[in-house]
Amino acid sequence: MQEIKPNQINHIGIAVKDLDSSIPFYTDILGLKLVGIETVESESVRVAFIEIGEITIELLEATSPDSPIARFIEKKGEGIHHIALQTDNCEKQLDVIRKQGIKLINEVPKEGAHGSLVAFLHPSSTNKVLFELCQPASNIDREDVE
Repeated sequence: MQEIKPNQINHIGIAVKDLDSSIPFYTDILGLKLVGIETVESESVRVAFIEIGEITIELLEATSPDSPIARFIEKKGEGIHHIALQTDNCEKQLDVIRKQGIKLINEVPKEGAHGSLVAFLHPSSTNKVLFELCQPASNIDREDVE
């Protein structure tokens, strides 16, 4: 049986109600570095990227009341939303996981922040943890995905 072998934790996603009021805790209190803010229209989310070593913390603010982040906050409140595992080939990793009977939220990878490919595994199959598979843009052959 083939196993998923992520390279590392790429990032931890944290759902917040207000990005601008959340960032100072990470930068001013913890002394971490804000490296950018991006809006991901396809997910109706505004994302702040905060570096800590080789891992990024992504603060996620909904830009629409019907976005996944808005629904998450409404149901569970602010807090850890997901853990992203970096992979060299998101599509192949999804195939391996699917064959092992894991329920997927995304059957095929889609574009995420920074031009990466992402896909989410359903928490009902992962001990109630939302995992994201993340393939950085630098590892993507765009001819294969278009």
